[in-house]
Amino acid sequence: MCCWSAVPIGKPDGEGSGTVNEGAGGVTRSKRADARRNEETLLDAAAAVFVASGVEAPVRDIAARAGVGMGTIYRHFPTRADLIIAVFRHQVEACAEAGPALLADNESPHAALAQWIDLFADFLVTKHGLAAVLQPGNAEFDTLHAYFLDRLAPVCAQLLDAAVAAGEIRPGMKAVELMRGVGNLCIGADRDPNYDARPLIELLVAGLRVPQ
Repeated sequence: MCCWSAVPIGKPDGEGSGTVNEGAGGVTRSKRADARRNEETLLDAAAAVFVASGVEAPVRDIAARAGVGMGTIYRHFPTRADLIIAVFRHQVEACAEAGPALLADNESPHAALAQWIDLFADFLVTKHGLAAVLQPGNAEFDTLHAYFLDRLAPVCAQLLDAAVAAGEIRPGMKAVELMRGVGNLCIGADRDPNYDARPLIELLVAGLRVPQ
């Protein structure tokens, strides 16, 4: 049975580092864009499998969902920790980018906030699995936690400020406090398939509204 090794796995014969030199900038950029899309597809598949089956899910399940061979996963992510960290970073970036987009797409900042919190909660289920690979006090864990806060707290604050400015929610809620509250409600969701934190999260977000 295939498993991740503790050391990097070499590339198969005939495959390079991913840098393309074909004498044409357009071809190079196209190849790189394709590579980024393929990696994003793989990371989305891994995140879905982690949510459904945990971070120790067989690599063949991830490969099947992504529609790639297992060798492709090993080539990009030599160890399981490499893959989990990549999924973590990929989802942080997606969540961070979603905030401004939701504000632009919604007339109601509170509705944008509620939708963003939904995405944030989905991400947290995967995030909890990181503890299976890295422990608090580990340098990599601490770095990722700081990265998580640096990227997402300002986005949450932007959504809160917009909703306050629109008169939809009461002032005073800090972004980190709201994120921590949502995180506490999500604890256990990755281990108990019968636990759904979403109704409680909806109550929390609804409770921010200015009384009518």
